[in-house]
Amino acid sequence: MEAELKAFLSQRKKEVIVEPSRVPSAVLVPLYKENGKYHLVFIRRSIRVPTHKGQIAFPGGARHKTDKTLLDTALRETHEEIGVKPEDVTVLGELDDQVTTTSNFILTPFIGVIPWPYEFMLCKAEVERLIFVPLDALMDKKSRKPEMETLNGQEYPSYAYYYHGKRIWGATARVINMFLEAISQIEGS
Repeated sequence: MEAELKAFLSQRKKEVIVEPSRVPSAVLVPLYKENGKYHLVFIRRSIRVPTHKGQIAFPGGARHKTDKTLLDTALRETHEEIGVKPEDVTVLGELDDQVTTTSNFILTPFIGVIPWPYEFMLCKAEVERLIFVPLDALMDKKSRKPEMETLNGQEYPSYAYYYHGKRIWGATARVINMFLEAISQIEGS
């Protein structure tokens, strides 16, 4: 799947959002394979961070002036938050930009495969804990529920993913949905 996904992502036109009033940011969608099955790594953000307190998300954050690219941002933030070294990530590509509804970010998601098992090192000030979710669980249609999101005072239809009582919503849920759509397209071809 990895080679096919990398080829698919490299050939598609990525949707880029440009809004100068928003803060450019990036996340890594960490993917690993265990016992022949793929899993995603999520973080539960601590309550000490300035935004998205306690939410389930992918590792990432705002672009720093020292980051040459948004991929540099995603890799730097992933290293800072959960200890995954940039050289240990095999980047497969990027998904469409997303706007966060509870903060002022434009989020660029990158898909990256990490080795497994991995010795994570959590930054406890930013990350409460890790959550490992099998891809199959997210692909199960029962895990996705319709919801509404509010952006700039207007409501939009959205959805959230549920796994063992954990709710994954907002931009993270939209990234999951794009990722699952990409997988279904390569599996359907």
